[in-house]
Amino acid sequence: MNPISKERVEVDGIYTNEWGREEHLHRGQTFPADVQLGVTEWELKEYMFDNHHEGQTDPRLVPKADDKEEGEKLVHPRGHRDRQDK
Repeated sequence: MNPISKERVEVDGIYTNEWGREEHLHRGQTFPADVQLGVTEWELKEYMFDNHHEGQTDPRLVPKADDKEEGEKLVHPRGHRDRQDK
């Protein structure tokens, strides 16, 4: 069940009401009442995350490049090179 006006916000995010009005709400605030509708139901549309610093993606979220060259990757099912010593 979606929260209604005057309830406490539990998750930071972007919420929309029944008429599609968007609000950026933070945890601990209360859901506002609509001017025309009065008490309204709110739905979470998007989470807010603080993982961007100075317009750049957090370096911990960027995948690292492999140190090995493409030719050095092991593709044998046993995980080692075939040296004819079996």
